[in-house]
Amino acid sequence: MIIYHGSDVEVIYPKILKSNRFLDFGEGFYTTSSYEQAKRWARIVSRNKKSQKKIVSKYEFNIEEAAEELKIIKFLTPNHEWLHFIIACRIGAETGHSYDIAMGPVANDNVYATIQLYETGILSEDETIIRLKVEKIFDQILFHTDQSLNYCKYIEHQHISEDSNG
Repeated sequence: MIIYHGSDVEVIYPKILKSNRFLDFGEGFYTTSSYEQAKRWARIVSRNKKSQKKIVSKYEFNIEEAAEELKIIKFLTPNHEWLHFIIACRIGAETGHSYDIAMGPVANDNVYATIQLYETGILSEDETIIRLKVEKIFDQILFHTDQSLNYCKYIEHQHISEDSNG
């Protein structure tokens, strides 16, 4: 499986980095199978760091081999289990720490707004799931442990320009 990581630097040797905020699946090295989503992340990182560079690094991920040795949680759709997992990780609970790799939908800005409506009691759990299923949702693959990174093999990188499709 080909996966991508968007940043303002080329990442040949991925690392588990401590985050200064709580993310969907907890701390780790985030990737996606969507090149378009990786480009989006590269642009966001570049803007946040006030960098001129936007880089998408490409990797080979052998999920079959990883599944033989690692603990992987995979959410196919935004469902009740995914919602509770995301919320737990975003408040800093230890939920994501029992897995080597977490895979599933990205809680993008629209999804995150819906989750906030659920957290504040405005939406029920069922209403939240219904709203989440109509969003265009990309996937994310989080490598949460150093051991999991052994299954993420660097291939190449590409510089992204604002005026190009690449």
